Amino acid sequence: MHNAVDARELLAPVADAAALDELVARSYEEPVLLFNYDPFCPINASARWELERLGADVAVVDVARQHDLGQLVATRTGVRHESPQVIVLRAGRAAWSASHFRITADAVRGALDAARRADPETPVAPP
Repeated sequence: MHNAVDARELLAPVADAAALDELVARSYEEPVLLFNYDPFCPINASARWELERLGADVAVVDVARQHDLGQLVATRTGVRHESPQVIVLRAGRAAWSASHFRITADAVRGALDAARRADPETPVAPP
């Protein structure tokens, strides 16, 4: 398991729409974790800490600085924008999402495991 310092390196910023496209494409091969994050909101810090505990790759959209990209995520996934918010992408679609205090390492880990086991065409039920 990664410690918090190592986990921070796994939080990779999503630079633009092209990078989002790459994540969507990758979701056809494996589940992708997408994190809508506002660095100025204290609730976001709690969600980030939970994701750091996960020790998994997380694609981060800074919705405070990249408002348009955050809205593009909502449009592409069909998941209404919230912050903090985690979306598990699978086969180009949102298989699972959670926001605010529903974002826990255990919940996200369960959703990722379910997405790995599930038929890519079937949404993943919340853990």
